[in-house]
Amino acid sequence: MLIKTENIIKTYVMGGSVVHALDGVSLDIDEGEMVAITGPSGSGKSTLMNMLGCLDRPDSGNYFLDGRDVAKFSNDKLAEIRNVKIGFVFQTFSLIARTSALENVELPLLYAGKYAAKKEAIEALKVMGLEDRVHHEPNQLSGGQRQRVAIARALVTKPSIILADEPTGNLDTKTSEEVLDILIDLNKQGQTIIVVTHDPDVASRCTRVLKLVDGKIISDELNGKNNR
Repeated sequence: MLIKTENIIKTYVMGGSVVHALDGVSLDIDEGEMVAITGPSGSGKSTLMNMLGCLDRPDSGNYFLDGRDVAKFSNDKLAEIRNVKIGFVFQTFSLIARTSALENVELPLLYAGKYAAKKEAIEALKVMGLEDRVHHEPNQLSGGQRQRVAIARALVTKPSIILADEPTGNLDTKTSEEVLDILIDLNKQGQTIIVVTHDPDVASRCTRVLKLVDGKIISDELNGKNNR
């Protein structure tokens, strides 16, 4: 089991009221799955992604990643896991301005102390079909190209998991399809992918769909529309 959560609870105090962002979330995700996490705004999708991505800690409950209890990890260990074991793809691309595609993709490798960073970054960009955009800065790239750079950056450390938060949210329909096709192809190669999305069309392309409402999982279904 790659991911296992047991009764995860996370609350926030807002305007004097207690909000249950996650209210007893238990789930299992196996290696090689492509899972969509869906639900209305405020349902807890982003909070759950932050938990799974080791960006935040629950108030109570357990999170096991590759069989290890995440609660026992130091902040430094969590940072190491985020850099090596989990690749992040965000709606806003989160690329560094005035920095080339190559340099953006190199960063996780440099943080990990790898010395062949440039070679591996170029290979990751080639996989995304961006070998002719290696030295372009984000403002010289289209939205789809920027998202492919972001995916290359997520992949370059060969992580166990890719967490994609609304990866098509800022893209037009055609480009969204292209980016989603890339994620599906990666999943077919064995990559575990978790997509947070409000878009039913994106969710329909994943093999499993979790729906959150008010911090609770109200459904967990295998998708009838097989992406394979």
